Amino acid sequence: MLDQDRATGPESPTNNEPNESFGDILTQYEQSHTHRITEPGKKGLEGTVVAITSEAALLDIGFKTEGIIPLTDFQSTGDTVKVGDKLPVSIKGRDPEGYYELSRLKVERPKDWSSLEKAFADKVAILGTITAVVKGGVSVDVGVRAFMPASRSGARDAAEMEKLVGQEIRCRIIKLDVADEDLVVDRRAVLEEEERANKEQRYSQVKEGEIVHGTIRSLTDYGAFVDIGGVDALLHVADISWGRVNKPSDVLNVGDKVDAKILKVDPAKKRISLGLKQLQPHPWDLVAEKYKVGERVTGSVTRVTDFGAFVELEKGIEGLVHLSEMSWSKKVRRPADVVKAGEQVEVVILGVNAADRRISLGLKQALGDPWADAAQKLPVGAIIEGPITSIQKFGAFVQVAEGVEGMVHVGDISAEKRINHPQDVVKVGQVVKAQVLELDIEKRRLRLGMKQLIPTSLDEYIAEHKEGDVVTGRFTDVSGGRAKVELGEGVNAICKLSAEASPKEEQKSGSDKVDLGSLTSMLQARWKSGEGGGGGKPEGPRSGQIRSFRIIKLDPASKKIELELA
Repeated sequence: MLDQDRATGPESPTNNEPNESFGDILTQYEQSHTHRITEPGKKGLEGTVVAITSEAALLDIGFKTEGIIPLTDFQSTGDTVKVGDKLPVSIKGRDPEGYYELSRLKVERPKDWSSLEKAFADKVAILGTITAVVKGGVSVDVGVRAFMPASRSGARDAAEMEKLVGQEIRCRIIKLDVADEDLVVDRRAVLEEEERANKEQRYSQVKEGEIVHGTIRSLTDYGAFVDIGGVDALLHVADISWGRVNKPSDVLNVGDKVDAKILKVDPAKKRISLGLKQLQPHPWDLVAEKYKVGERVTGSVTRVTDFGAFVELEKGIEGLVHLSEMSWSKKVRRPADVVKAGEQVEVVILGVNAADRRISLGLKQALGDPWADAAQKLPVGAIIEGPITSIQKFGAFVQVAEGVEGMVHVGDISAEKRINHPQDVVKVGQVVKAQVLELDIEKRRLRLGMKQLIPTSLDEYIAEHKEGDVVTGRFTDVSGGRAKVELGEGVNAICKLSAEASPKEEQKSGSDKVDLGSLTSMLQARWKSGEGGGGGKPEGPRSGQIRSFRIIKLDPASKKIELELA
Protein backbone atom coordinates (compact mmCIF):
# COMPACT_ATOMS: atom_id res chain seq x y z
CA MET A 1 0.00 0.00 0.00
CA LEU A 2 2.83 2.36 0.92
CA ASP A 3 4.63 1.67 -2.38
CA GLN A 4 1.48 2.66 -4.29
CA ASP A 5 1.19 5.89 -2.32
CA ARG A 6 4.78 6.73 -3.10
CA ALA A 7 4.37 6.19 -6.82
CA THR A 8 1.47 8.66 -7.11
CA GLY A 9 2.70 11.82 -5.33
CA PRO A 10 0.90 14.97 -6.52
CA GLU A 11 2.47 16.53 -9.58
CA SER A 12 5.78 14.87 -8.75
CA PRO A 13 8.39 14.22 -11.47
CA THR A 14 9.19 10.98 -9.69
CA ASN A 15 6.03 9.35 -11.04
CA ASN A 16 8.08 7.85 -13.80
CA GLU A 17 11.02 7.00 -11.52
CA PRO A 18 9.90 4.02 -9.46
CA ASN A 19 13.38 3.57 -7.97
CA GLU A 20 13.28 6.92 -6.19
CA SER A 21 12.88 6.51 -2.39
CA PHE A 22 9.94 7.62 -0.23
CA GLY A 23 12.28 10.02 1.55
CA ASP A 24 13.13 11.86 -1.68
CA ILE A 25 9.45 12.12 -2.65
CA LEU A 26 8.47 13.38 0.82
CA THR A 27 11.28 15.94 0.84
CA GLN A 28 10.15 17.32 -2.49
CA TYR A 29 6.53 17.49 -1.22
CA GLU A 30 7.43 19.25 2.03
CA GLN A 31 9.50 21.84 0.16
CA SER A 32 6.41 22.87 -1.86
CA HIS A 33 3.49 22.18 0.59
CA THR A 34 1.81 25.12 2.28
CA HIS A 35 1.22 23.24 5.57
CA ARG A 36 4.96 22.96 6.30
CA ILE A 37 5.69 24.38 9.78
CA THR A 38 9.39 23.54 10.28
CA GLU A 39 12.49 23.37 8.13
CA PRO A 40 13.55 19.85 7.10
CA GLY A 41 15.51 18.26 9.87
CA LYS A 42 14.28 20.58 12.61
CA LYS A 43 13.41 18.35 15.56
CA GLY A 44 11.23 20.66 17.69
CA LEU A 45 10.68 24.17 19.01
CA GLU A 46 12.26 26.31 21.65
CA GLY A 47 10.06 28.76 23.47
CA THR A 48 10.91 31.76 25.63
CA VAL A 49 8.74 32.55 28.66
CA VAL A 50 7.35 36.06 28.16
CA ALA A 51 4.68 36.17 30.89
CA ILE A 52 3.28 34.16 33.78
CA THR A 53 -0.38 34.26 34.85
CA SER A 54 -2.10 32.59 37.80
CA GLU A 55 -2.74 29.50 35.69
CA ALA A 56 -0.19 29.28 32.87
CA ALA A 57 3.13 30.39 31.40
CA LEU A 58 3.07 32.21 28.01
CA LEU A 59 5.93 31.40 25.63
CA ASP A 60 7.14 33.02 22.42
CA ILE A 61 7.71 30.17 19.96
CA GLY A 62 8.42 32.32 16.90
CA PHE A 63 4.83 32.23 15.59
CA LYS A 64 2.34 35.06 15.39
CA THR A 65 0.54 33.64 18.42
CA GLU A 66 2.10 32.66 21.74
CA GLY A 67 1.93 29.24 23.25
CA ILE A 68 0.85 28.33 26.79
CA ILE A 69 1.87 25.68 29.31
CA PRO A 70 -0.27 25.14 32.43
CA LEU A 71 1.64 25.83 35.66
CA THR A 72 0.47 22.44 36.91
CA ASP A 73 2.91 20.86 34.42
CA PHE A 74 5.80 22.48 36.29
CA GLN A 75 4.36 21.86 39.75
CA SER A 76 3.89 18.14 39.10
CA THR A 77 7.62 17.74 38.38
CA GLY A 78 8.81 20.17 41.06
CA ASP A 79 10.21 22.61 38.48
CA THR A 80 10.01 26.39 38.67
CA VAL A 81 9.64 28.81 35.79
CA LYS A 82 10.26 32.53 35.38
CA VAL A 83 10.12 35.13 32.61
CA GLY A 84 13.09 34.73 30.23
CA ASP A 85 13.47 30.95 30.67
CA LYS A 86 14.01 29.05 27.42
CA LEU A 87 12.25 25.70 27.18
CA PRO A 88 12.13 22.92 24.56
CA VAL A 89 8.44 22.43 23.68
CA SER A 90 6.12 20.74 21.22
CA ILE A 91 2.75 21.89 19.90
CA LYS A 92 -0.25 19.80 20.95
CA GLY A 93 -2.96 21.99 19.43
CA ARG A 94 -4.85 25.24 20.07
CA ASP A 95 -7.15 26.28 22.87
CA PRO A 96 -10.54 28.05 22.31
CA GLU A 97 -8.83 31.47 22.57
CA GLY A 98 -6.36 30.67 19.78
CA TYR A 99 -3.20 30.09 21.85
CA TYR A 100 -0.95 27.15 20.96
CA GLU A 101 -1.07 24.43 23.61
CA LEU A 102 2.49 23.34 24.35
CA SER A 103 3.79 20.16 25.92
CA ARG A 104 6.80 19.21 28.04
CA LEU A 105 6.13 15.42 27.86
CA LYS A 106 9.12 13.30 28.83
CA VAL A 107 8.77 10.87 25.92
CA GLU A 108 12.01 10.39 24.09
CA ARG A 109 12.07 11.43 20.47
CA PRO A 110 14.23 8.93 18.56
CA LYS A 111 17.37 10.46 17.09
CA ASP A 112 18.62 7.59 14.95
CA TRP A 113 17.49 4.39 13.27
CA SER A 114 18.82 2.16 16.05
CA SER A 115 16.52 3.78 18.62
CA LEU A 116 13.62 3.52 16.16
CA GLU A 117 14.35 -0.21 15.72
CA LYS A 118 14.27 -0.67 19.51
CA ALA A 119 10.96 1.24 19.81
CA PHE A 120 9.52 -0.91 17.00
CA ALA A 121 10.66 -4.14 18.67
CA ASP A 122 9.36 -3.09 22.11
CA LYS A 123 6.11 -1.70 20.63
CA VAL A 124 6.41 1.45 22.73
CA ALA A 125 4.94 4.83 21.89
CA ILE A 126 7.19 7.58 20.58
CA LEU A 127 6.75 11.31 20.07
CA GLY A 128 6.37 12.88 16.67
CA THR A 129 5.28 16.14 15.10
CA ILE A 130 2.89 16.19 12.17
CA THR A 131 4.51 18.40 9.53
CA ALA A 132 2.25 18.19 6.50
CA VAL A 133 -0.75 16.57 4.86
CA VAL A 134 0.27 14.29 2.01
CA LYS A 135 -1.58 11.99 -0.31
CA GLY A 136 -3.25 9.22 1.70
CA GLY A 137 -2.17 10.56 5.07
CA VAL A 138 0.27 12.88 6.83
CA SER A 139 4.03 13.29 7.19
CA VAL A 140 5.38 12.90 10.74
CA ASP A 141 8.79 14.00 12.11
CA VAL A 142 9.94 11.35 14.61
CA GLY A 143 13.66 12.19 14.25
CA VAL A 144 13.39 10.99 10.70
CA ARG A 145 10.57 11.42 8.28
CA ALA A 146 7.69 8.94 8.70
CA PHE A 147 4.35 8.36 7.01
CA MET A 148 1.04 7.94 8.83
CA PRO A 149 -2.00 6.70 6.80
CA ALA A 150 -5.15 8.77 7.18
CA SER A 151 -7.00 5.74 8.56
CA ARG A 152 -4.47 5.50 11.42
CA SER A 153 -4.41 9.22 12.24
CA GLY A 154 -7.46 9.19 14.50
CA ALA A 155 -8.98 12.03 12.45
CA ARG A 156 -12.57 11.64 11.25
CA ASP A 157 -12.24 13.62 8.01
CA ALA A 158 -9.82 15.62 5.89
CA ALA A 159 -10.64 18.90 7.65
CA GLU A 160 -9.84 17.42 11.05
CA MET A 161 -6.64 15.88 9.69
CA GLU A 162 -5.44 19.28 8.47
CA LYS A 163 -5.89 20.64 11.99
CA LEU A 164 -3.33 18.07 13.18
CA VAL A 165 -0.53 19.84 11.28
CA GLY A 166 1.89 21.33 13.77
CA GLN A 167 0.71 19.19 16.68
CA GLU A 168 2.93 16.87 18.67
CA ILE A 169 1.47 13.38 18.87
CA ARG A 170 2.16 10.01 20.44
CA CYS A 171 2.33 7.20 17.92
CA ARG A 172 3.64 3.64 17.46
CA ILE A 173 5.80 2.28 14.65
CA ILE A 174 3.92 -0.34 12.66
CA LYS A 175 6.41 -0.74 9.76
CA LEU A 176 10.18 -0.20 9.68
CA ASP A 177 12.58 -0.78 6.75
CA VAL A 178 15.99 0.73 7.45
CA ALA A 179 17.40 -0.10 4.04
CA ASP A 180 14.64 1.77 2.21
CA GLU A 181 14.24 4.32 5.02
CA ASP A 182 10.59 3.28 5.03
CA LEU A 183 8.82 4.15 8.32
CA VAL A 184 5.06 3.98 8.96
CA VAL A 185 3.50 5.05 12.27
CA ASP A 186 0.05 4.65 13.88
CA ARG A 187 -1.58 7.24 16.16
CA ARG A 188 -5.07 5.69 16.30
CA ALA A 189 -3.90 2.56 18.16
CA VAL A 190 -2.22 4.71 20.83
CA LEU A 191 -5.35 6.86 21.20
CA GLU A 192 -7.53 3.76 21.62
CA GLU A 193 -5.20 2.33 24.24
CA GLU A 194 -5.15 5.62 26.11
CA GLU A 195 -8.94 5.80 25.94
CA ARG A 196 -9.26 2.28 27.37
CA ALA A 197 -6.80 3.12 30.12
CA ASN A 198 -8.66 6.32 30.92
CA LYS A 199 -11.96 4.45 31.08
CA GLU A 200 -10.52 1.80 33.38
CA GLN A 201 -9.17 4.52 35.62
CA ARG A 202 -12.47 6.41 35.50
CA TYR A 203 -14.49 3.30 36.45
CA SER A 204 -12.27 2.86 39.50
CA GLN A 205 -12.51 6.53 40.45
CA VAL A 206 -16.27 7.11 40.47
CA LYS A 207 -18.21 6.23 43.61
CA GLU A 208 -21.91 5.70 44.27
CA GLY A 209 -23.51 8.85 45.65
CA GLU A 210 -20.98 11.13 43.97
CA ILE A 211 -22.19 14.18 41.99
CA VAL A 212 -20.64 14.37 38.51
CA HIS A 213 -20.78 16.83 35.62
CA GLY A 214 -21.43 15.46 32.16
CA THR A 215 -22.62 16.07 28.62
CA ILE A 216 -25.59 14.36 26.95
CA ARG A 217 -24.02 12.28 24.15
CA SER A 218 -27.06 10.44 22.78
CA LEU A 219 -30.76 9.85 23.48
CA THR A 220 -32.86 6.70 23.27
CA ASP A 221 -36.46 5.86 24.18
CA TYR A 222 -35.36 4.36 27.49
CA GLY A 223 -32.80 6.93 28.59
CA ALA A 224 -29.83 9.18 27.81
CA PHE A 225 -26.11 8.37 27.60
CA VAL A 226 -23.97 10.93 29.39
CA ASP A 227 -20.23 11.45 28.94
CA ILE A 228 -18.86 11.98 32.47
CA GLY A 229 -15.22 12.37 31.54
CA GLY A 230 -14.18 9.64 29.14
CA VAL A 231 -16.86 7.09 29.99
CA ASP A 232 -20.56 6.91 29.19
CA ALA A 233 -23.13 6.52 31.94
CA LEU A 234 -26.83 5.73 31.52
CA LEU A 235 -29.46 8.14 32.77
CA HIS A 236 -32.64 6.04 32.71
CA VAL A 237 -35.90 7.77 31.75
CA ALA A 238 -37.36 6.91 35.19
CA ASP A 239 -34.53 8.81 36.91
CA ILE A 240 -34.79 12.04 34.90
CA SER A 241 -37.62 13.64 36.86
CA TRP A 242 -39.96 12.93 39.76
CA GLY A 243 -42.73 13.66 37.28
CA ARG A 244 -43.69 11.32 34.47
CA VAL A 245 -41.42 11.59 31.39
CA ASN A 246 -42.61 9.74 28.29
CA LYS A 247 -39.42 10.20 26.27
CA PRO A 248 -36.01 11.62 27.30
CA SER A 249 -36.06 13.82 24.19
CA ASP A 250 -39.06 15.66 25.67
CA VAL A 251 -36.83 17.24 28.34
CA LEU A 252 -33.20 16.73 27.18
CA ASN A 253 -31.12 17.53 24.11
CA VAL A 254 -27.82 16.14 22.81
CA GLY A 255 -25.04 18.44 24.01
CA ASP A 256 -26.82 19.55 27.20
CA LYS A 257 -24.59 19.92 30.25
CA VAL A 258 -26.02 18.23 33.33
CA ASP A 259 -25.12 17.51 36.94
CA ALA A 260 -26.19 14.06 38.04
CA LYS A 261 -25.83 11.67 40.95
CA ILE A 262 -24.13 8.30 40.53
CA LEU A 263 -26.66 5.68 41.58
CA LYS A 264 -24.76 2.48 40.80
CA VAL A 265 -21.32 1.44 39.51
CA ASP A 266 -20.64 -2.00 38.02
CA PRO A 267 -16.91 -2.13 37.06
CA ALA A 268 -17.20 -5.73 35.83
CA LYS A 269 -19.90 -4.87 33.28
CA LYS A 270 -18.54 -1.35 32.73
CA ARG A 271 -21.87 0.21 33.65
CA ILE A 272 -22.64 3.41 35.52
CA SER A 273 -26.19 4.49 36.36
CA LEU A 274 -27.05 8.16 36.90
CA GLY A 275 -29.98 10.05 38.35
CA LEU A 276 -31.11 13.65 37.85
CA LYS A 277 -34.22 13.63 40.01
CA GLN A 278 -32.21 12.42 43.02
CA LEU A 279 -30.67 15.91 43.24
CA GLN A 280 -34.12 17.42 43.83
CA PRO A 281 -36.27 17.19 47.00
CA HIS A 282 -38.80 14.36 46.85
CA PRO A 283 -42.23 15.93 46.22
CA TRP A 284 -43.95 13.44 48.56
CA ASP A 285 -42.12 14.93 51.54
CA LEU A 286 -44.55 17.88 51.58
CA VAL A 287 -47.74 16.10 50.50
CA ALA A 288 -49.27 15.80 53.98
CA GLU A 289 -48.97 19.56 54.50
CA LYS A 290 -49.98 20.57 51.00
CA TYR A 291 -53.06 18.40 50.33
CA LYS A 292 -56.00 18.23 52.75
CA VAL A 293 -59.01 15.91 52.70
CA GLY A 294 -62.04 17.64 51.16
CA GLU A 295 -59.95 20.11 49.19
CA ARG A 296 -60.68 20.68 45.48
CA VAL A 297 -57.66 20.43 43.16
CA THR A 298 -57.04 20.33 39.42
CA GLY A 299 -54.82 17.78 37.69
CA SER A 300 -54.06 16.02 34.43
CA VAL A 301 -55.10 12.43 33.70
CA THR A 302 -51.90 10.44 33.03
CA ARG A 303 -53.19 6.86 32.79
CA VAL A 304 -56.59 5.17 32.48
CA THR A 305 -56.89 1.57 33.73
CA ASP A 306 -59.73 -0.91 34.16
CA PHE A 307 -60.19 0.08 37.80
CA GLY A 308 -59.74 3.84 37.63
CA ALA A 309 -57.64 6.75 36.41
CA PHE A 310 -54.39 8.29 37.69
CA VAL A 311 -54.31 12.07 37.95
CA GLU A 312 -51.05 14.06 38.23
CA LEU A 313 -51.51 16.90 40.71
CA GLU A 314 -47.93 18.13 40.29
CA LYS A 315 -44.61 16.74 39.07
CA GLY A 316 -44.09 13.42 40.87
CA ILE A 317 -47.45 13.43 42.69
CA GLU A 318 -50.24 11.24 41.34
CA GLY A 319 -53.56 10.28 42.86
CA LEU A 320 -56.07 7.59 41.94
CA VAL A 321 -59.71 8.18 41.05
CA HIS A 322 -61.33 4.77 41.55
CA LEU A 323 -64.13 3.74 39.19
CA SER A 324 -66.62 3.95 42.06
CA GLU A 325 -65.70 7.63 42.60
CA MET A 326 -66.16 8.73 38.99
CA SER A 327 -69.93 9.17 38.76
CA TRP A 328 -73.00 9.14 40.97
CA SER A 329 -74.68 7.06 38.29
CA LYS A 330 -74.44 3.27 38.48
CA LYS A 331 -74.33 2.91 34.71
CA VAL A 332 -70.56 3.70 34.40
CA ARG A 333 -68.75 0.45 33.68
CA ARG A 334 -65.37 1.65 32.32
CA PRO A 335 -63.20 4.61 33.41
CA ALA A 336 -62.44 5.30 29.73
CA ASP A 337 -66.11 6.20 29.27
CA VAL A 338 -65.65 9.12 31.67
CA VAL A 339 -62.07 10.47 31.27
CA LYS A 340 -59.24 10.35 28.73
CA ALA A 341 -55.43 10.54 29.13
CA GLY A 342 -54.23 14.14 28.97
CA GLU A 343 -57.57 15.59 30.08
CA GLN A 344 -57.62 18.28 32.77
CA VAL A 345 -60.06 17.41 35.58
CA GLU A 346 -61.19 18.88 38.89
CA VAL A 347 -61.20 16.38 41.74
CA VAL A 348 -61.71 16.29 45.52
CA ILE A 349 -59.09 14.89 47.92
CA LEU A 350 -60.68 11.88 49.65
CA GLY A 351 -57.61 10.52 51.48
CA VAL A 352 -53.86 11.11 51.84
CA ASN A 353 -51.35 8.39 52.80
CA ALA A 354 -47.90 9.98 52.54
CA ALA A 355 -46.14 6.91 53.98
CA ASP A 356 -47.42 4.64 51.19
CA ARG A 357 -47.38 7.53 48.68
CA ARG A 358 -51.07 7.25 47.88
CA ILE A 359 -53.76 9.87 47.38
CA SER A 360 -57.40 8.92 46.86
CA LEU A 361 -59.36 11.29 44.64
CA GLY A 362 -63.03 11.71 43.81
CA LEU A 363 -64.34 13.00 40.50
CA LYS A 364 -68.06 12.77 41.26
CA GLN A 365 -67.64 14.73 44.50
CA ALA A 366 -66.41 17.73 42.49
CA LEU A 367 -69.62 17.65 40.45
CA GLY A 368 -71.86 17.92 43.53
CA ASP A 369 -74.10 15.33 45.21
CA PRO A 370 -77.38 15.03 43.27
CA TRP A 371 -79.05 13.61 46.41
CA ALA A 372 -78.32 16.77 48.40
CA ASP A 373 -81.54 18.52 47.33
CA ALA A 374 -83.60 15.41 46.57
CA ALA A 375 -85.97 16.09 49.49
CA GLN A 376 -87.00 19.41 47.90
CA LYS A 377 -87.13 18.18 44.32
CA LEU A 378 -88.64 14.75 44.95
CA PRO A 379 -91.24 14.93 47.74
CA VAL A 380 -93.64 12.04 48.25
CA GLY A 381 -96.46 12.32 45.73
CA ALA A 382 -94.36 14.15 43.12
CA ILE A 383 -94.65 12.96 39.52
CA ILE A 384 -91.37 12.20 37.69
CA GLU A 385 -90.49 11.12 34.18
CA GLY A 386 -87.36 9.27 33.05
CA PRO A 387 -85.89 6.34 31.12
CA ILE A 388 -85.68 2.82 32.49
CA THR A 389 -81.97 2.04 33.04
CA SER A 390 -82.15 -1.61 34.12
CA ILE A 391 -84.68 -4.35 34.82
CA GLN A 392 -84.51 -6.94 37.60
CA LYS A 393 -86.94 -9.69 38.54
CA PHE A 394 -88.20 -7.67 41.49
CA GLY A 395 -88.64 -4.37 39.64
CA ALA A 396 -87.33 -1.74 37.22
CA PHE A 397 -84.91 1.17 37.83
CA VAL A 398 -85.77 4.61 36.47
CA GLN A 399 -83.29 7.49 36.09
CA VAL A 400 -84.89 10.46 37.79
CA ALA A 401 -81.90 12.82 37.43
CA GLU A 402 -78.14 12.54 36.78
CA GLY A 403 -76.91 10.25 39.53
CA VAL A 404 -80.35 9.59 40.99
CA GLU A 405 -82.31 6.42 40.23
CA GLY A 406 -85.59 5.19 41.67
CA MET A 407 -87.01 1.66 41.82
CA VAL A 408 -90.50 0.67 40.71
CA HIS A 409 -91.43 -2.59 42.43
CA VAL A 410 -93.05 -5.20 40.22
CA GLY A 411 -96.26 -4.82 42.27
CA ASP A 412 -96.39 -1.07 41.53
CA ILE A 413 -96.08 -1.30 37.76
CA SER A 414 -99.67 -2.12 36.78
CA ALA A 415 -103.05 -2.09 38.59
CA GLU A 416 -104.87 -4.05 35.93
CA LYS A 417 -103.19 -7.42 36.20
CA ARG A 418 -100.60 -9.34 38.13
CA ILE A 419 -97.14 -9.22 36.49
CA ASN A 420 -94.68 -12.12 36.69
CA HIS A 421 -91.68 -10.16 35.41
CA PRO A 422 -91.28 -6.38 34.77
CA GLN A 423 -89.93 -7.06 31.27
CA ASP A 424 -93.42 -8.27 30.32
CA VAL A 425 -94.58 -4.64 30.53
CA VAL A 426 -91.54 -2.34 30.20
CA LYS A 427 -88.10 -2.39 28.52
CA VAL A 428 -84.71 -0.68 29.06
CA GLY A 429 -84.63 2.80 27.55
CA GLN A 430 -88.40 3.27 27.69
CA VAL A 431 -89.40 6.63 29.13
CA VAL A 432 -92.09 6.26 31.82
CA LYS A 433 -93.96 8.40 34.33
CA ALA A 434 -94.09 7.45 37.98
CA GLN A 435 -95.10 8.82 41.35
CA VAL A 436 -92.71 9.20 44.31
CA LEU A 437 -93.93 6.81 47.00
CA GLU A 438 -91.01 6.89 49.45
CA LEU A 439 -87.66 8.77 49.78
CA ASP A 440 -84.72 7.85 52.07
CA ILE A 441 -81.85 10.35 51.68
CA GLU A 442 -79.45 8.55 54.04
CA LYS A 443 -79.78 5.22 52.25
CA ARG A 444 -80.14 6.95 48.87
CA ARG A 445 -83.29 5.02 48.09
CA LEU A 446 -86.23 6.24 46.06
CA ARG A 447 -89.37 4.11 45.67
CA LEU A 448 -91.63 4.87 42.73
CA GLY A 449 -94.99 3.67 41.53
CA MET A 450 -96.39 3.59 38.00
CA LYS A 451 -99.80 2.10 38.68
CA GLN A 452 -100.64 4.97 41.02
CA LEU A 453 -100.88 7.24 37.97
CA ILE A 454 -103.35 4.98 36.12
CA PRO A 455 -106.98 6.26 36.61
CA THR A 456 -109.23 3.80 38.59
CA SER A 457 -112.93 3.61 39.34
CA LEU A 458 -112.12 5.31 42.66
CA ASP A 459 -110.37 8.19 40.83
CA GLU A 460 -113.37 8.57 38.53
CA TYR A 461 -115.83 8.50 41.48
CA ILE A 462 -113.87 11.19 43.33
CA ALA A 463 -113.75 13.29 40.16
CA GLU A 464 -117.54 13.05 39.68
CA HIS A 465 -118.52 13.96 43.28
CA LYS A 466 -117.97 16.75 45.75
CA GLU A 467 -118.14 17.16 49.49
CA GLY A 468 -121.76 17.42 50.72
CA ASP A 469 -123.20 15.05 48.12
CA VAL A 470 -125.67 12.42 49.45
CA VAL A 471 -124.89 8.94 48.08
CA THR A 472 -126.09 5.37 48.66
CA GLY A 473 -123.78 2.58 49.80
CA ARG A 474 -123.55 -0.74 51.65
CA PHE A 475 -121.86 -1.43 54.96
CA THR A 476 -119.17 -4.09 54.49
CA ASP A 477 -117.62 -3.97 57.95
CA VAL A 478 -118.96 -2.35 61.12
CA SER A 479 -116.80 -2.14 64.24
CA GLY A 480 -116.60 0.44 67.01
CA GLY A 481 -117.21 4.02 65.87
CA ARG A 482 -116.13 3.40 62.26
CA ALA A 483 -117.50 1.37 59.38
CA LYS A 484 -116.36 0.48 55.90
CA VAL A 485 -118.77 1.36 53.13
CA GLU A 486 -118.81 0.20 49.55
CA LEU A 487 -120.15 2.88 47.19
CA GLY A 488 -119.63 0.85 44.03
CA GLU A 489 -117.31 -1.68 42.46
CA GLY A 490 -113.79 -0.79 43.53
CA VAL A 491 -114.97 2.31 45.46
CA ASN A 492 -114.65 2.10 49.25
CA ALA A 493 -115.05 4.76 51.93
CA ILE A 494 -114.95 5.19 55.71
CA CYS A 495 -118.04 6.25 57.68
CA LYS A 496 -117.84 7.77 61.15
CA LEU A 497 -120.69 6.46 63.37
CA SER A 498 -122.37 8.52 66.10
CA ALA A 499 -122.80 7.17 69.62
CA GLU A 500 -126.54 6.54 69.05
CA ALA A 501 -125.86 4.46 65.99
CA SER A 502 -124.09 1.73 67.93
CA PRO A 503 -123.36 -1.45 65.95
CA LYS A 504 -125.50 -4.53 66.59
CA GLU A 505 -124.67 -8.21 66.39
CA GLU A 506 -124.44 -9.25 62.80
CA GLN A 507 -127.14 -11.70 61.79
CA LYS A 508 -125.98 -14.60 59.80
CA SER A 509 -128.23 -14.29 56.84
CA GLY A 510 -127.97 -13.90 53.15
CA SER A 511 -128.48 -10.13 53.46
CA ASP A 512 -124.67 -9.57 53.32
CA LYS A 513 -124.49 -11.29 49.98
CA VAL A 514 -126.22 -8.64 47.91
CA ASP A 515 -125.48 -8.70 44.21
CA LEU A 516 -123.32 -5.60 43.71
CA GLY A 517 -124.28 -5.43 40.07
CA SER A 518 -127.97 -4.79 40.97
CA LEU A 519 -127.18 -2.54 43.97
CA THR A 520 -128.33 0.70 42.37
CA SER A 521 -131.60 -0.67 40.89
CA MET A 522 -132.53 -2.35 44.20
CA LEU A 523 -131.95 0.85 46.16
CA GLN A 524 -134.13 2.83 43.72
CA ALA A 525 -136.97 0.24 44.04
CA ARG A 526 -136.91 0.43 47.83
CA TRP A 527 -137.10 4.24 47.88
CA LYS A 528 -140.03 4.25 45.41
CA SER A 529 -142.04 1.77 47.53
CA GLY A 530 -141.46 3.88 50.65
CA GLU A 531 -139.47 1.21 52.54
CA GLY A 532 -137.09 2.52 55.14
CA GLY A 533 -138.75 5.94 55.41
CA GLY A 534 -141.30 7.67 57.59
CA GLY A 535 -142.26 7.03 61.11
CA GLY A 536 -140.37 3.83 62.03
CA LYS A 537 -137.12 3.98 63.97
CA PRO A 538 -134.14 3.44 61.65
CA GLU A 539 -132.41 0.10 61.95
CA GLY A 540 -128.88 0.16 63.49
CA PRO A 541 -125.80 -0.21 61.17
CA ARG A 542 -124.85 -3.76 60.25
CA SER A 543 -122.81 -5.47 57.55
CA GLY A 544 -124.72 -5.77 54.30
CA GLN A 545 -127.13 -2.96 55.18
CA ILE A 546 -127.81 -0.40 52.46
CA ARG A 547 -128.01 3.22 53.66
CA SER A 548 -127.75 6.81 52.51
CA PHE A 549 -124.51 8.72 53.31
CA ARG A 550 -123.25 12.25 53.03
CA ILE A 551 -119.68 12.85 51.73
CA ILE A 552 -117.77 14.94 54.27
CA LYS A 553 -114.25 14.65 52.76
CA LEU A 554 -112.68 13.81 49.38
CA ASP A 555 -108.84 13.44 49.14
CA PRO A 556 -107.71 12.75 45.54
CA ALA A 557 -104.01 12.59 46.53
CA SER A 558 -104.43 9.86 49.13
CA LYS A 559 -107.50 8.50 47.35
CA LYS A 560 -109.67 8.54 50.49
CA ILE A 561 -113.40 9.21 50.98
CA GLU A 562 -114.97 9.96 54.38
CA LEU A 563 -118.75 9.70 54.98
CA GLU A 564 -121.45 10.23 57.60
CA LEU A 565 -124.97 8.82 57.80
CA ALA A 566 -127.47 11.04 56.00
